[in-house]
Amino acid sequence: MTEANAPGLMAQRFRSFMPVVVDLETGGFNAQGDAILEIAAVTLSMDALGNLMPEDTYAFHVEPFPGANIDQAALDFTGIDLDNPLRKNVALTEAQALGEIFRPVRKAIKANNCTRAILVGHNAAFDHGFLNAAIARCGIKRNPFHPFSSFDTASLSGLVYGQTVLARACRAAGIEFDNAAAHSARYDTQRTAELFCAIVNRFKDLGGWNLALREQGMEEG
Repeated sequence: MTEANAPGLMAQRFRSFMPVVVDLETGGFNAQGDAILEIAAVTLSMDALGNLMPEDTYAFHVEPFPGANIDQAALDFTGIDLDNPLRKNVALTEAQALGEIFRPVRKAIKANNCTRAILVGHNAAFDHGFLNAAIARCGIKRNPFHPFSSFDTASLSGLVYGQTVLARACRAAGIEFDNAAAHSARYDTQRTAELFCAIVNRFKDLGGWNLALREQGMEEG
């Protein structure tokens, strides 16, 4: 049996949490006042052998909320063109974008017998802060994500590969990284998902998870 989404295995591995990789491109560093311009999420699956892999990607352009600040330096860094007619035609409000992200996240939580999602991000505190601020602005009551816990691939890749920059960490893990495509929420989220899976699977292959399970069983016994 090697099919993805082996029932209960994800929940067992992450203490009933469902890891979901999230990236946001923003108009600055202030989660309360700066705009969210792009948001993307990648759900993950796990096969019956405990191997973690990226599953589905959800990515959206976001309209700045009324009164939001947007620094030109942020636009220069990400390359986002707010006047691009293609972007304007598909951009969603924050509430709409969060709804489109949260629906499949809730479905993945249920499919994996988990109780809640946990955000995975590269420098996760940044994305988590902006996500929580948007949830509060939109008055969303049922947040599928844990409000403060997260997995940070910058810290994890620093520990495992000696690299904290996303591009360098991916290359150290054997993951191709295109600098020209970086700083879009879709691309960065997909590479971060691959990086997180590589770290988790490497730990498993070295026997770390099995050892943890054995020690947990001894304690419970």
